[in-house]
Amino acid sequence: MKTIIAVIGLVFFTHFMNAQDDAISVAEGTTITVTVPVSSSEGNILIGLYTEDTFLKTAPFMRASAEIVDGKATATFKNVAAGTYGISLFQDKNSNKQMDFDANGMPLEPYGVSNNIMSYGPPQWSDAKFEVGNEPVEMEIRM
Repeated sequence: MKTIIAVIGLVFFTHFMNAQDDAISVAEGTTITVTVPVSSSEGNILIGLYTEDTFLKTAPFMRASAEIVDGKATATFKNVAAGTYGISLFQDKNSNKQMDFDANGMPLEPYGVSNNIMSYGPPQWSDAKFEVGNEPVEMEIRM
């Protein structure tokens, strides 16, 4: 009888462990690799990965900082679940970890957004959004 109970317990334990492994693999998601060509080697590139609810309103869903090496900076976001995202980035030339503006509200540091659409005024979610599926995403964002 003890053997039967032990076997049943082992079967349930194994089932739950496999379910947990499946959940972990889904939660791991994919990667988004961002490359930014840069003309100046001052500072770092600060990159934010946003959802529609957070785009340029609150802290990014995920963030990264990339060193500038040989005229470009590269960062990879890992474990990104499938969904719709937007990226905003800027070159933090003075390393103060925030974008600087002049008295009129114009940015003093170079910036860019996913899809490379630059227009007058702040970037819009509709211009910056892109889809992430199960495959890794690679993109170049110009400033």
